[in-house]
Amino acid sequence: MNKANHTDISEFVLLGFGKLYNLKILIFISFFVIYIATLFGNLLIIILVSTSQQLNTPMYSFLMHLSICDIVFTTNIVPNMLHDILHEVGKMSMKGCVLQFYVYGSSTVAECFILSVMSYDRYLAICNPLLYTASMNLCISIKLVCVCWLLGFLVTLNTSLMVFSRDFCGPKLIDHFICELSPLLKLSCSDTYTVEVVIFTLSVPIILLPFILIIMTYICIFITVLKIPSTSGRQKTFSTCSSHLTSVSTYYGTLIAIYVVPRKRHLLSINKALYLLYTVVTPLFNPIIYSLRNQDIRKAITMLLYKTIL
Repeated sequence: MNKANHTDISEFVLLGFGKLYNLKILIFISFFVIYIATLFGNLLIIILVSTSQQLNTPMYSFLMHLSICDIVFTTNIVPNMLHDILHEVGKMSMKGCVLQFYVYGSSTVAECFILSVMSYDRYLAICNPLLYTASMNLCISIKLVCVCWLLGFLVTLNTSLMVFSRDFCGPKLIDHFICELSPLLKLSCSDTYTVEVVIFTLSVPIILLPFILIIMTYICIFITVLKIPSTSGRQKTFSTCSSHLTSVSTYYGTLIAIYVVPRKRHLLSINKALYLLYTVVTPLFNPIIYSLRNQDIRKAITMLLYKTIL
């Protein structure tokens, strides 16, 4: 389209939850409580791993960065969403939309890779225990985490530049509660075919390769665990990675569901519900899963409470 025939827009209007706004107080309180619980739970894990000597291991170093990722991810979305719920409609500048899109993508990519290196850590610990100390230590874990964050920032930077280099014109309405890729491209006056192809080409390996690595490592772990002669030995060994497996199942289950559900108009409410589960509820799961199922975390919490009281 010729630039002379349209007007560039400088802000977007997020329609959010539509007819549900007659329950806005209930919705606001619910999401606010979940957000505060998410911040508290993930900050608790960061504090425990940073201060507890018994959690000074690569596995818990990865867990700490997973909590950092969840805090960045949910804080990028929820406060603005809570503001929009109270005002029943949200306005976001082009710069704000770019920033939200970039942080959303970066933290998503980083978390995919962090979960995969966590599974690799469990694979080394269970399948190659004699070589674990040489293959994985705190220095190596920090380097791996840095690579995960760097990949998240660089890959999403390229995607963001491609998306927001397009021309946008009216209407400026986004029928969502975040600046998400699909509705953004629909508002573009430019040809978006190349952008969609490039993003799809990048997304498949970024999401699928870590997922395939996780599946392969857990197949090896299951085979190794089954070879352990005693039942108690199998249970004890598998318990060291059960929390991570639960976390992976929750995260990838919602992520895959988001992209499997068709983007048709009559399914938009389902898509929004999946995004809510992914962006608001899932970041709360990790601290709950690891606090309830991990004995070391529970001991560290007890020690922290003991020191605080005394």
